Parts: sequence; C-alpha cells; structure tokens
Amino acid sequence: MEKRIVHTAKAPQAQGPYSQGVEGGGYIFAAGQIGVDPHSGELIAGDIATQTRQALNNLSAVLEAGGGSLDRVVKTTVFLTNLDDFAAMNSVYAEFFPADPPARSTVQVTRLPRGGLVEIEAVALRRE
Repeated sequence: MEKRIVHTAKAPQAQGPYSQGVEGGGYIFAAGQIGVDPHSGELIAGDIATQTRQALNNLSAVLEAGGGSLDRVVKTTVFLTNLDDFAAMNSVYAEFFPADPPARSTVQVTRLPRGGLVEIEAVALRRE
C-alpha cells in the first residue's frame, strides 16, 4: 500500500512541513483547514460562521483533489478557540453535511494559526 500526497491550488498552501492531504489505503487524510482564502492566502475577515464556511470549502477542495468528497467523510475534528461559538459553527457545518453526517469531535483550543476562530480536519473514503 502506497501513500500519495494530495495537493490543490483550490485550497490554501501548506505553511510548514505538512501536506494538504495524504491518500492511502482507500482513505484521504485532510490536514486541518482554517478560514484562509486560497487565492489571497489571507485569513478572511468575519465571524465564526464566515470562517467555518471557508474552512469547509477549503476542506472540500482538498478532498476532491484526493479523489473524495464531503459526502464520503467518515470523521472530522473541529477546533474552536471559543466553545461559545459552537452553535453558530454547527449551523454552518450542518449545511455541508445535511444527511448522514460523519463522526465528529469538537474541542476548544487556546489559539489557532493566523488567529483563526475554527479549524477542521477530516478523514474520508476515496471514491472507488
């Protein structure tokens, strides 16, 4: 079983020694995505809902590049800098996973890269 690095210009470029995603064994492991605009490379201005939407769009782009999609996600982890933002994040999250949502963990963290409010990572099944 070999691994393949997933890369796309439709999501923010890695800012360190990691890959946007890695595909192997029929799965895609997507690195955490924050609300960065992939074209400007800047964190988008806005509240938790705006940043959640951008993070999920970025995540979707990585999964698509790896041969998957949001509807094939089996597990996500959501990192919030403030659990008081849970309801607003959850509302946007539900738009992206309207049926049969994946397993999920949500945790509060002290800080996220670039001052982001939310980061979301995922594991998805690759299309056969």
